[in-house]
Amino acid sequence: MSTETTQDVTISTSTGILLTDVAATKVAALLAQEGRDDLSLRVAVQPGGCSGLRYQLYFDDRALDGDTVSTFGTVKVVTDKMSTPYLMGASIDFVDTIEKQGFTIDNPNAQGSCACGDSFN
Repeated sequence: MSTETTQDVTISTSTGILLTDVAATKVAALLAQEGRDDLSLRVAVQPGGCSGLRYQLYFDDRALDGDTVSTFGTVKVVTDKMSTPYLMGASIDFVDTIEKQGFTIDNPNAQGSCACGDSFN
């Protein structure tokens, strides 16, 4: 694992969160549509949802104090210092089936989740 710290932002090539190849390809395609190469995929855990906590995934150009940045090919995944412990070991995938299309998160830290899969505890 190589880690370097710049302006209180930790950049690591081997952190607890994983972006599958399929998800990384989809994120790269979405970023190409945006026409911006300065954006990262920010994954955050926020209070809310029917199980107490919910995931947020969005593109962000900010670097916050204590962020953890993981690089998967050309895609950077960023988590804030409060969300990182909740996301250690989590895997983000992208599914595209007749029943469902979107990003999914398999999180070993979640003790339970709701039927929609958007929130956990």
